[in-house]
Amino acid sequence: MSDMLVRLYDLPALAPALAEPALADVRIKRPLALDIRPILQAVTAAFGASAPGWADECHACLLRQPATCFVAERDGQLVGFACYDATARGMFGPVGVIGPARGKGIGRALLLHCLHAMAADGYAYAVIGWVNDPAYYQAAVGAVLIEGSEPGVYRRRLGA
Repeated sequence: MSDMLVRLYDLPALAPALAEPALADVRIKRPLALDIRPILQAVTAAFGASAPGWADECHACLLRQPATCFVAERDGQLVGFACYDATARGMFGPVGVIGPARGKGIGRALLLHCLHAMAADGYAYAVIGWVNDPAYYQAAVGAVLIEGSEPGVYRRRLGA
């Protein structure tokens, strides 16, 4: 899987993504430190088997002040999360939406929250790491593939 590059100075507006009717009962926010344990439990339960490192990356983002993670919740339950500056500065990901909440715009709203936060933090560009659906990111935020980026920064992980 390759990485993709996004121009943060040319992002779609956040408000239209949040105005989707399917998001009416979804709240997206930066979590507090006291939210760490339930978030990590939910991420591990939903994605631990297929993406075991996501909980670790999410944990790193939750320990920062302010957190470099956004969560989506419905009726007090986590339905999605997205992180930036997890494995390396300037990188977006991981991002995940839990089962039945998929396909309703939650992932796109989380993506835009993170990318707008990165722009506010002073980044001009973001790297989306290890993309499995390049067409999605190209359509959502105009991301372009970074040739020769596989495995990218992940080549430094243990056992690689």
